[in-house]
Amino acid sequence: MTQPDVIVIGAGVVGLSSALALQARGLAVTVLDREGPAAGASAGNASCFAFSEIMPLASPATLLKAPKWLLDPLGPLSVPPSYALKIAPWMARFAAASMPHRVRHSTDAQTAIIDLARAELEPFLQANGHSNMLRKYGNLQPYESEKEFHAFLPQWQVRERHGFEFRHLTRDEMDEVQPGLAPRFISGTFTPAYWSISDPRDYTLALAERFVERGGVIERAEVSALRIDGDQVIINDTRRVPQVVLAAGAFSHRIARSLGDRIPLETERGYNTTLPPDAVDLRAQITFGGHGFMVTKLDTGIRVGGAVELGGLDAPPNYKRAEAMLQKAKAFLPGLKTEGGRQWMGFRPSLPDTLPVIGPSGAGRRVTYAFGNGHLGLTQSAAMARLVSDLVTGQPPAIDVKPFAPSRF
Repeated sequence: MTQPDVIVIGAGVVGLSSALALQARGLAVTVLDREGPAAGASAGNASCFAFSEIMPLASPATLLKAPKWLLDPLGPLSVPPSYALKIAPWMARFAAASMPHRVRHSTDAQTAIIDLARAELEPFLQANGHSNMLRKYGNLQPYESEKEFHAFLPQWQVRERHGFEFRHLTRDEMDEVQPGLAPRFISGTFTPAYWSISDPRDYTLALAERFVERGGVIERAEVSALRIDGDQVIINDTRRVPQVVLAAGAFSHRIARSLGDRIPLETERGYNTTLPPDAVDLRAQITFGGHGFMVTKLDTGIRVGGAVELGGLDAPPNYKRAEAMLQKAKAFLPGLKTEGGRQWMGFRPSLPDTLPVIGPSGAGRRVTYAFGNGHLGLTQSAAMARLVSDLVTGQPPAIDVKPFAPSRF
């Protein structure tokens, strides 16, 4: 077997996209994953390229809503009581990142990486033969009152300043985009550049297949430790390679700790239910922003999910959260058939400032970090691939990566 130039740890959408981009630069690449391709969040996400989602979760608005949300164990943001003490330091960082000057910094950085992702996506899909999997339904966000609309208006004003297109709609105009919404919704906002993939699991597996076709190797292996020794990275004290990319999603911080890097990564546990394709006539993705979840259209079904449960990696799933969103979706889309669904829970890797970690380990440049995209892993995957391939090959990064540096913590 050919000795690889690079080992990528993680076979999710970010890891495999990065592996393909490194292959395209002429490098021999091996991917290691504890379970294999598409086993984590890349299998069950909302399937969206959410290019308008430039606002960080950490914000003054979130801090204002957080006490009410946290009192509702099935609400848009929850922390299980048993995990509250453990997550307290992360929450303190989250509060600090919600200060207005920090939010402006995070929004600018998020806009830069999302702009890059949008520019890179279609060329990436075309280069790898997956253009046929892209869908361009757009996204509709409906409002239950003028008060709710005005509460979201500052976010739309920020997006407008950053050049994102959208249309505010009356109820009649909204019905033309998506018939069948409950009468409680009086208006909405439609964002055309909110794309999706036919099915995120199928897409991630297709990336894996193309990577192997081009000579790549994927192995099931759990990585627990990295160490840099001169011009080599030693994996688990048994394997040597010139370069490593750490893209192991919610498990990345545990591996980074072996290099002396303490990254404050927490786990957004995301829940959803995937219904049969005929569950409802869905013509656009729908974001119920006031309730923290989406209804999205896949080729393989209708997916109802979202919300944030900051509960770590070890607690069992609380599928009551999926059931609560499904019941709300039924109330909001009365024609929705809720029978025959499949429930899912996955781990999203999140940093307190909502920005990913991209850049070299503090232990040395032979290990490149690429993780922490939160609920925007699919959205940002093509940008992550471009930046990883730039950094590993010593090219100037396509955008300034300082805001994403591991050393910012």
